[in-house]
Amino acid sequence: MKCTNSKKKQAVLVIACLMFCFTGCGELAYDIPYNSNAGVSGFNVVAGDRTETAAPFAAELCVVTDNLTDDESVDMSQATAAILLDLNNKEVLYSKGAHERLQPASLTKVMTALVALQNGSLDQVLTATNTVNITESGAQLCGLKSGDSMTLSQALHILLMYSANDVAMMIAENIGGSVENFCAMMNDEAARLGATNTHFSNPHGLTAEEHYTTAYDLYLIFNEALKYETFGEIIHMTSYQTTYLDKDNKTKELSFETTNRFLRGHFQAPANVTVIGGKTGTTNAAGHCLMLLSKDTSGAPYISVILRSSSTDVLYAEMTDLLDEINK
Repeated sequence: MKCTNSKKKQAVLVIACLMFCFTGCGELAYDIPYNSNAGVSGFNVVAGDRTETAAPFAAELCVVTDNLTDDESVDMSQATAAILLDLNNKEVLYSKGAHERLQPASLTKVMTALVALQNGSLDQVLTATNTVNITESGAQLCGLKSGDSMTLSQALHILLMYSANDVAMMIAENIGGSVENFCAMMNDEAARLGATNTHFSNPHGLTAEEHYTTAYDLYLIFNEALKYETFGEIIHMTSYQTTYLDKDNKTKELSFETTNRFLRGHFQAPANVTVIGGKTGTTNAAGHCLMLLSKDTSGAPYISVILRSSSTDVLYAEMTDLLDEINK
């Protein structure tokens, strides 16, 4: 009997505690009492007529999961990674090694341009310092010297069309306050875009430790940059002439053609495909790389990326095969 009474007392105490938790004490009242029709109630979440969902992060993006290399007419044997994406239909037409981390060479400069467009103004005057003194053998340079100045618009043309590494350093230092801080801004933007297999150590793409990305991440970055009209206009240009000032306010002339060999007419895109523009890149570590925006006869856009091909000629032949998938 003592045991039974003890259990009864414990049960009464438990019930009392539960009543206190759910009913409160004295005059205390809840602002939002339970209501089966309330938008925040568990009942409404499970059984309510009205449902609300957040838009998925990748709702407007192409999503690449596995390799898609079924078409044997596409010879990508000498490239490490490649993708072809239909932007309108969010469809993957081809994919090889899309998420493999690789050196991107000067395809890095698309992110450099994106961060500069986000944080600067086209008429902003940039001034070079000694950071533009790049001595790496074979590095593409436009010959900037400390004290030289030009607008961000001029710098972006030189960056994207001529792929000048010294201009990349000038942009980074002027827009970011320092090259190091600008690289942090690049990495922050990569994270925001969902480019989780990307890390930039410099703004130009010359070989460096912890400098890597993927074909898919480059698509995310390129896709974002294309939202800026200026970016689209620049990558479509075939040649550019400009003048800028040295430290003594004397003018310097600069004239060049795009590095994109499709736009220069050295290679022909497949029938019914128009190459709008893109970015080239080459280093010993990265191999030969190319990223393009193209359109079909109806004007529908496609993004294609090839990383680490064996030579320039092979790269453009591979890209031609890849773009021919648009016609199938």
